[in-house]
Amino acid sequence: MLQGLSRLKVKIEAWNWLVILAVGLLLLGWLLNTPSGLLGKADAVGYAVCHRIDLRSFHLGERPLPVCARCTGMYLGAILALTFQFISGRRRAGAPPVWVMAILAVLVLAFAADGLNSFLNLIPGAPHLYAPQNWLRLLTGTGMGLVIAAALFPGFNQAVWVESDPRSALSSWRHVTLFFASALLLDLAVLSENSLVLYPLALVSAASVLVVLTIVYSMVWVMLLRAENHYRFASQLIFPFLGGFGFALAQIALLDFGRYLLTGTWDGFHLG
Repeated sequence: MLQGLSRLKVKIEAWNWLVILAVGLLLLGWLLNTPSGLLGKADAVGYAVCHRIDLRSFHLGERPLPVCARCTGMYLGAILALTFQFISGRRRAGAPPVWVMAILAVLVLAFAADGLNSFLNLIPGAPHLYAPQNWLRLLTGTGMGLVIAAALFPGFNQAVWVESDPRSALSSWRHVTLFFASALLLDLAVLSENSLVLYPLALVSAASVLVVLTIVYSMVWVMLLRAENHYRFASQLIFPFLGGFGFALAQIALLDFGRYLLTGTWDGFHLG
């Protein structure tokens, strides 16, 4: 029996090292074949998930941010909301109360309505309610980011922990007020278009893409391992997070490769 357990441990360790090697090689290949510099790498991340249309983006000097105004709001909002919920209750896995769900539903509708209006504006002669504005794209995108995080955070806690806290991380007026006030302050920081502010936010927005995808794929990895609700300590999640990061990076690399193959440029799409 001891020999059987020893062999199983060796197999698990070999599998772990294989995953580490595969993720390392994938990361190295992606780094070597994407634009240079921190902003270049951020652009390459954004290139995989966003159209990056110049007119629909905020700018750092003359260069557009790694993702468009709507995606900037969405990913910054998501990482802000994930951080906020982690601080207020690390293992809270309960759904928000009904009144919070109602607010989140309004944010989803606002995101959909502004996105549809913006899309119709691209079609000559198509009816639309108002002229699209980047500040509206930012606000509605941020709202959607909050919604994504409000669903993802408790979902992750429900999936991985042996014992999770059944309460919601967004259970009180004070928490929810701080939640939305923080998002509004973040949007005001972006709208300032101050280069000293936009530069770190540009890097954070791109990193947020990886964070969100890594969390999602970590949950997939846990399911593939059939290890739902098996974890007691954060240190035990290193391997699932590594696998999730590998899946996230693979998605970004494949989308980068496909888009570059079609367009031959790292630039965003151009209108007109």
